[in-house]
Amino acid sequence: MKKYNVGIFIASVCVFLSCTNYTETSKNAGYVTLLGNDTLAVEKFEKTDNSISAKVVLRSPRTSLKSYELSLTENGGIEEMTITDFDLESGFDSEGVLERSYKRNGDSLEVSVLTNDGSYRIIKSGYEEGILPFIDMVHWPFEIAFNNAMETTADSIDQRLLTGSRASTFIIAKIDSDSMTIRHPSRGVMGVNVDKNGNIVELDASQTTRKLTVKRKNDIEIYSIAKRFAASDKQGNPFGSLSGAIEEEFTIGNAVVNVSYGSPQRRGRHLFGGIVPFGERWRTGANRATHFKTSSDLEFGEVKMPAGEYTLFTIPEKDGGTLIINKQTGQNGQTYDQERDLGRVPMTVSEKEDSTEGFTILVEEEGSGGVLKLVWGNTVYSVNFEISK
Repeated sequence: MKKYNVGIFIASVCVFLSCTNYTETSKNAGYVTLLGNDTLAVEKFEKTDNSISAKVVLRSPRTSLKSYELSLTENGGIEEMTITDFDLESGFDSEGVLERSYKRNGDSLEVSVLTNDGSYRIIKSGYEEGILPFIDMVHWPFEIAFNNAMETTADSIDQRLLTGSRASTFIIAKIDSDSMTIRHPSRGVMGVNVDKNGNIVELDASQTTRKLTVKRKNDIEIYSIAKRFAASDKQGNPFGSLSGAIEEEFTIGNAVVNVSYGSPQRRGRHLFGGIVPFGERWRTGANRATHFKTSSDLEFGEVKMPAGEYTLFTIPEKDGGTLIINKQTGQNGQTYDQERDLGRVPMTVSEKEDSTEGFTILVEEEGSGGVLKLVWGNTVYSVNFEISK
């Protein structure tokens, strides 16, 4: 059996969670989702053969409390679903506000969405048999998909999942009797340990752009968890954005350099050689591609960079690696066209004593030119450059 390591739960999580072991027959359970060693989300759900009721505490960028009520068709897809948002102060004990609802009506799906003026906007789309909701960073809909997949004899299925009113295909593949994978259409493949019914035991998304790990737990005290995390937000300690957008400007000689990038947080994770594998192209940050703009012509070794805007990618290695300067701009960090490379430059690597929590790009003056530094954790990748005369 292929196993997927989902890490070790930190002590603060254990305060809330029962240590009761997971049992195959349990339909009332939940999940804890970790990003590194920080708890990102906690879910509690109750399942029947044709419905599921779930409560979710999601902490990014600030804590939100939502409940989901889903009834299923005979083919295991959406019949009706409601999403209710709850006030942080009152928690799940409050009445809540209906945020969104879905209802199958023949061969159509009607989606009712709460607008800013308090009214509801109706969106209609075609209904697809077996379609399920996709909720970012929430995993109970995946369990229904795995339950459905386990009932088929096929080695893989195309599971349609609905985001808002738009559907995407997620590919579920059976690896062994107790393991599957699910491929997100853009973020990558997640490995899943399941029981004989397809219930999620562990889910490892560490090889996707989300880098999450999920573990099933029984007897989750969701009300207490909601109050604790809401209080943390109120005290000025929110979880924050997963990868905040950073824009910085540096002046080196007569050159003004601007960099913009997504800054993922370390959160106790093994970085280079871990969540950023050696020998593979990295977006060098998160979300949108990392952009580098210079007002003057620069020279990175033998690569001449005319004034303008570029995107930066890297191939980190234990002993250095490669900086890729690309002429395409405006794209997501997963989009890369090698034909548009301006050039590639060797990087040097060094270690420092203190640890930098958020991925950071620095441009510093050095000698007659400057140095581009990529800093995360205790590691610094560097590339020197000169200002053209």
